[in-house]
Amino acid sequence: MNDKRAVLLAACMSSFITPFLSSSVTVALPAINSDFSIPDQSLLGWIMTGYLLAAAIFIVPFGRVADIHGRRRVFLAGLLMVVVSSILCSISSGVYMLIASRMVEGLGSAMIFGTSIAILASVFPQQERGRVLGINVAAAYLGLSTGPLLGGIITSYAGWRFIYLGVAVYSLLALAIARWKIKEEWRCAQEGEFDATGSILYAAMLLALIYGLTIIPDRMGALLLLVALVVLIIFLRWENENTNPVLKVNLLRNNVVFLFSNLAALINYSATAAVAFLLSLYLQYMKGFGPEAAGLILVAQPVVQAILSPLAGRLSDRIEPRIVASAGMGLCVLGLALFSFLEPITPLERILFGLVLMGLGFALFASPNTNAIMSSVNPCDYGVASGMVSTMRLVGQSLSLGIAMLIFSIIMGHVQIGQESADMLMESIRLAFIFFAGLCLVGTVFSLARGSLRG
Repeated sequence: MNDKRAVLLAACMSSFITPFLSSSVTVALPAINSDFSIPDQSLLGWIMTGYLLAAAIFIVPFGRVADIHGRRRVFLAGLLMVVVSSILCSISSGVYMLIASRMVEGLGSAMIFGTSIAILASVFPQQERGRVLGINVAAAYLGLSTGPLLGGIITSYAGWRFIYLGVAVYSLLALAIARWKIKEEWRCAQEGEFDATGSILYAAMLLALIYGLTIIPDRMGALLLLVALVVLIIFLRWENENTNPVLKVNLLRNNVVFLFSNLAALINYSATAAVAFLLSLYLQYMKGFGPEAAGLILVAQPVVQAILSPLAGRLSDRIEPRIVASAGMGLCVLGLALFSFLEPITPLERILFGLVLMGLGFALFASPNTNAIMSSVNPCDYGVASGMVSTMRLVGQSLSLGIAMLIFSIIMGHVQIGQESADMLMESIRLAFIFFAGLCLVGTVFSLARGSLRG
């Protein structure tokens, strides 16, 4: 018999790791650059991009592996891989070793992403699922909000390598709790052959998509997006004809709640993930704040999300998740629309109000939407559904930054950001927020159109 509270603790600890690593290491990038004397600055970006690619490519395949061979086994292997890769990151002798170790870390994170939510959905009944998913989401936001602060302190007083050593020790503790307290495997009774061809097509599609988005508006980026579209069509045809697909196309074709909930998630992340990036530029270049002050202001959004996500999840246990999530999307639309009126003289209070509004909106959206996705499939598909939740987030984040960079390229061209380009920068930021507000409004329509889970 599983100890439900210990299972929730292990899942929350694992959900904290990745957002903490991402946000804390971002602060440490200048120190890493200084240590390794990196000649090509694009390699610095690959410290983040390499992880993102590895995680996105393997999430759904590992979710399917977990459905067939056991979720506990894959979850524990993922935590072990994060421990080992974090140690490798901490002892990296150069940037290439660090990038390779980060990609291994992404592989381990994919194993965790594809199973943690599935394990929670397997352990907790539907009437409790929203609450525990809300707590799990709050743990992720806690990692996101504490990362810059703790990462800055650790980098300043001990060095960036100790961020990874700390994560290794923390992950080892999560692994010990999970191995001790999680007893069941939750595998499907009818084991099938793993769809290797479908997994390769899926990996190729996401590789072209995410890497293409990172180099937009370069021509190669547009070509890669076209390649991603072609491979997506081939992948869907292959999966439709396969008896043991890595991604069951009928989940998307015949399950309106599952399809529209995932589309709503993709659009929501695509519309909101670049907010911190845009506001960071605005606060530093238009308002004159330093990096630390800008980071402290921006932390308002994830803090609100961390506090309110458990309450939003509990609310979705009592009220139809479609209603709660759509209300959250609506608040995000209002927050994005508010930011589209930014001026250099905009009061800081209005910016903080917008961030709090976004935090409230995303808290109301994220855990109820995840609850809707997991509750719309049968237990045999929890692994794939869990993987889809994380895939929508990662692809949405990449798409959001790609859209922002495309707008910057159209308005500013190749002009360097600075005082002489302040007017064009302000126009680019406002246009991006207008576009994202419209995109989020479309997502709200999908969210409302998904139908009800409870009849």
